[in-house]
Amino acid sequence: MKVSVVIPAYNEEKLLGNTLDCIRAATAPLDEHEWEIVVCDNNSTDRTAEIARQHGAKVVFEPVNQISRARNAGAAAATGEWLIFVDADSHPSASLFDSVLSQIAGGKCIGGGSTVVGDDATLMMRGPVAVWNAISRVTRWAAGSFIFCETRAFREIGGFSEELFAAEEIDFSMRLKRLARREGRRFVILHRHPLRTSARKAHLYSPRELLGFTLRTLLSGGRNLKDRKNCFAWYDGRR
Repeated sequence: MKVSVVIPAYNEEKLLGNTLDCIRAATAPLDEHEWEIVVCDNNSTDRTAEIARQHGAKVVFEPVNQISRARNAGAAAATGEWLIFVDADSHPSASLFDSVLSQIAGGKCIGGGSTVVGDDATLMMRGPVAVWNAISRVTRWAAGSFIFCETRAFREIGGFSEELFAAEEIDFSMRLKRLARREGRRFVILHRHPLRTSARKAHLYSPRELLGFTLRTLLSGGRNLKDRKNCFAWYDGRR
């Protein structure tokens, strides 16, 4: 079996190299399977593509700056039977990858995600992360920083929605869960080995900015997610 790890990357020269090293180290113990890493350079203006190539990743280019398009472009270039989407600021462990492979081997799972732990252990971060993890496990919504699925299923549901500039992972989870139900399979949220991911948004944006975005999303019923300008925390270039 071949697994493709797909990383969308927009101006990630500061963190991408470390992420790629982490993924290489985490997949090394699982050598009974074939792995590839595909980085989608999402119209970066820094050394993102160069760093990806230096670390042995396959690099594809997506000129439209949108996370959904970057993930879809990376998946289109992938050759594995299974896809694992990892954000450029996240560090999956060998144990997490092993848990994914166990789900695949069981034959009942169509895809899923993982709970997360921030790299900032302050109380300010622990609270929101704990709330998200609880929501994720109850609703079985995958965090965008780590999503895995069968490639055939990904293509059948049309990948990530390119109408959305944020929260596309929730829409994707809901559509993949519907396919899983039709096929008598499962969409799971793994929790024994949480994904370690960056808490940089909490440092780059004020609580007022982040809370305002959340409230606008709730009040608009998610309509604001279809406008790039409203999704500033993903696209305004702060790194």
